[in-house]
Amino acid sequence: MAKKKKRRVKHSVTRLEVKPRKAAQPIPPVVEQPKVPEALPLKSERVSAVTRLSARMFRKPTIQEVVREPTAGGIVFRINKTDNDIEILLIQDSKGRWTIPKGHIEHGETAKQTAIREIGEEAGLFHIDVLLWLGKIHFQYRRIDKLVLMTTQIYLVKSLDDHEKPTKEQWMRGIKWFKFNDAIEAIEYEDIEKLMWVAKNKIRQGV
Repeated sequence: MAKKKKRRVKHSVTRLEVKPRKAAQPIPPVVEQPKVPEALPLKSERVSAVTRLSARMFRKPTIQEVVREPTAGGIVFRINKTDNDIEILLIQDSKGRWTIPKGHIEHGETAKQTAIREIGEEAGLFHIDVLLWLGKIHFQYRRIDKLVLMTTQIYLVKSLDDHEKPTKEQWMRGIKWFKFNDAIEAIEYEDIEKLMWVAKNKIRQGV
């Protein structure tokens, strides 16, 4: 018998085309922004990790302009004759935060002149004596695409008339003389609190 020839079955191989991966987009280099003074921190403010992450994810418009705003104010004090305790005058802003009278330096004014004017306008005190310069506070905030750098010159100011009653402006929520320790508890800004301790030392030294 004749042998049957084995039938060869050709297996076709399907070649899969592997498309080359797209090259990863290069990550733009991080441009270091020039360091600016830290914003005045609220004593009650605590920034969580979630808040910092959200801030990175939802970026604000790029800063297009840096604006400098000079301001001045005063830590106003008097001595309570009953117990010889230091009292500090604080104003309460429209958001309910206790701070010191201060404002923008107008054209042609010195920082000292501004402090005197603002204490008169915001606190209604005109019989005062500016004793000395306590220090400078830096504050920054964004105004859409502008970075505003605010510098506040702070003076130690003594109230000379115990009968002169403080009066607040309409936009304020309150104005009050505080005993020193109570003022430390009430003040909302850490940098001002530090200067209040400096002020107390100066007062006790007899400036």
